[in-house]
Amino acid sequence: QVQLAESGGGSVQAGGSLRLSCAASGSTACTYIVTWYRQAPGKEREFVSHIRRDGMTTYADSVKGRFTISQDNAKITVLLQMNSLKPEDTAMYYCNVLLFGGNRCSVPYNYWGQGTQVTVSS
Repeated sequence: QVQLAESGGGSVQAGGSLRLSCAASGSTACTYIVTWYRQAPGKEREFVSHIRRDGMTTYADSVKGRFTISQDNAKITVLLQMNSLKPEDTAMYYCNVLLFGGNRCSVPYNYWGQGTQVTVSS
């Protein structure tokens, strides 16, 4: 069982920076995808960014150019560097890990973190 430890949230002024961390216990020889989502109260969950084991990254248009996702492959640890934060970035940020296991890397496993709060004030 993979356990996710999320950290780095906090309260900052607009234009400030935060770095979120998603650290997963265990490891796998197979591929995985780590995704950050965010959700503000009363709003739907929103995709923020993801990174794949091979280094492929994707960003939502709303954060492109401001956020950078990176990883430590051996430990399945992912960082989300958040710069030039805006009030609309305020949300609970959740980390999700989709990984594959089994001898043929064919068994999927999906894990969610508990979330870390990001609050950006004007």
